[in-house]
Order: sequence, then C-alpha cells, then structure tokens
Amino acid sequence: MMISRQLVLTYLYLLIYVCLSSGVILFNKWVLSPKYFKFPFPITLTMIHMAFSGVVTFFLVRVFKVVAPVKMTFQIYATCVIPISAFFASSLWFGNTACLYISVAFIQMLKALMPVATFIMAVLCGTDKLRWDLFLNMVLVSVGVVVSSYGEIHFNIIGTLYQVTGIFAEALRLVLTQVLLQKKGLTLNPITSLYYIAPCSFIFLFVPWFLLEKPEMDVSQIQFNYWIFFFNAVAAFALNISIFLVIGRTGAVTIRVAGVLKDWILIALSTIIFPESIITSLNIIGYAVALSGVVMYNYLKMKDVRANQLPADIAPDRATKDKKISNIYKPDNFMDSNDETTVGSLASEGAGVDEEAPLIPSSRLSYVTRTQTGSFNSR
Repeated sequence: MMISRQLVLTYLYLLIYVCLSSGVILFNKWVLSPKYFKFPFPITLTMIHMAFSGVVTFFLVRVFKVVAPVKMTFQIYATCVIPISAFFASSLWFGNTACLYISVAFIQMLKALMPVATFIMAVLCGTDKLRWDLFLNMVLVSVGVVVSSYGEIHFNIIGTLYQVTGIFAEALRLVLTQVLLQKKGLTLNPITSLYYIAPCSFIFLFVPWFLLEKPEMDVSQIQFNYWIFFFNAVAAFALNISIFLVIGRTGAVTIRVAGVLKDWILIALSTIIFPESIITSLNIIGYAVALSGVVMYNYLKMKDVRANQLPADIAPDRATKDKKISNIYKPDNFMDSNDETTVGSLASEGAGVDEEAPLIPSSRLSYVTRTQTGSFNSR
C-alpha cells in the first residue's frame, strides 16, 4: 500500500511538472503575443517574475524560515552570484523576446540545441573534454535543428537569433555555476537560488528595460490586468517548486524523459492554442533527428556518471549499487557539490531552457540552476 501511494505521488509530481512547464511557456506566449493579450514587453514580464520570486523567497527564507539561507559572503556574491545572475537574466530576456517572432513549436525545436551549447561552453571553459562520440552526437543534433529550421514556414531570423543566443547564455550560466559555485562548495536549492539570484537578475534587467522598453511603453494603451500578471508569476514560481519535488523523488533520467514528453505535448498544444503555428513534415523529421542525438548524448553522459560512481576494480552487490545511484538525489539536502554537477548538466542539457529554473544547476535542472529556469523559459 505504501509503495503504491509513493508511486502515485511520484507520477502526480511529474504530471504537475509537465503541466506547469508547458503552461508557463504557453502563458508567456499568450501574454506577449500582439495577437492575444497584446503585451509585447518581454523584459518587463521577466522583471515581474523576478520581483515576485524575490519577494516570495524572502518571506520563505527570512520570515517563515522554510529553508535556511546558505553562508553567503560578499566575495562569493560578487564573484559567483552576480555573473551567474547576469547570464540567467540574459537567457530569460532573449528567450522571452523570441516569443514575439517565432512560434512556441519552433522554439521547442530550437531548444534541442541546448546540449550542443552546453557541450561547447564546457569544452571552452575546460570543464569537459572534446570527445568524438559526443561531438558526433552534437553534429547529429545540429543537423536535425537545421532541417527543422529549413522546414519552418514562418521562419524569422531575428526570433531565431534571439532564441539561440538565449540558449547559449543559459549554457554558459550552467557551466559558470559548476565552475564558480562548486569551487566554493556552495549548493543551492530552487528556493535559496531564487532568493539570491532573482533580485540581482531584476537589477540586470532594469538597464535594458530602461533603454529599450520604457521609451516604447504607453501606459494609456497598455492592457495591464493585475490578475493576469499575478497568476503568470505564480505559475513561473510554482514551476521551480515542482522541479524540486520531482528531482527529490526521481532523478535526472526521469526528469529528462518527462522533459522530452513535455516538449512533444507542448508542440502539439501550441498548434491548437495558436492556430497560426503550422508544423510541417520537415519540422517533425528534423526534430526527431535532433532528439535522437539528444537521447544518445544523455545516454553517454549517464554512462560517464555511473562509471565515476562505481570504480571498475570494485564489484559491489546490486543493493550497494542501487543505494549509490539513488543517493544522487536527496529530497532533504537536494544535492552535494558533486551531485549538483550531475543535476545541472544532466537535467538541463537534455531538456531545454524553461523560463524559470535558475541557479541551481538547475532544475531541469539546470533546469533549476531553468534552476538555476520558461522560462525557463520562456520558455
């Protein structure tokens, strides 16, 4: 009975995660689209999310003490949190801006480039080695995305550049999180990561907002429905919490599978909710090719992780193996410094950038390092 109950809870958390992740992306698209809610100010929307997350996490950490703050010094904040926040803010800014130019379906297809971007940044930063097996998978993913782009009827170069730039900004943030935070032995869960990163990201976004969006905003013509923005911010924040719950009960492999399933569901739903979004056979073929590369890449990375956990000269019994593997994800402690690398790269590389998962090597998990992140995206 207990096993059945735990299994039901696990699938319930996965369902909540898939619904929230898809919902945030579709919600953002609806709000930003000039055809629907008509609020074409992606930086403003992202700032609202950061402000809301900052306020809520302040109360959770400082007032209600749901989680304890980490030992944060000025040096760590200046050398780690600030640069990571800058790239986090950039990834959300560019990702949400892409929604103004290209469809949700095409955005999800472009997100298949996330492993490619992460691999390139990791090699350049020296956190990963150039391997031919991984490189060939990256080529396969890239070819699939190119084919999918070629088949896009409403291809827009500006929107594509925004999305790809956002993906590389997210990838660099993930690598910096691994390099900077883990060197300091600092681990953050979705709540504490947003507690430190959201206010800093808000400040970074203020500059482009003041220069680019404020001059274009005519308050008298803006349809500013407070309830719409409130529920939009709540959904984005809830996405981070759902990621935390899923990671605590499952692991990187499960969240990756759920992420792939979510992407296909999201592509299908977007064509229903936004009729102007048309999917061609080339879109599907290209995306399927890209996903095959992503799946193989994930498989190779998981083999590396397990090889590092189980020394070749030791053959522990099955129970010991299972225990070691299951200990990668701890619901109470979330992850230690080594686990953070696993979650950050595995979760986010395989899936894409969700609007919110921020700092944590995210919750998808960069996807939390996403947490770090739709918006994650925008996701």
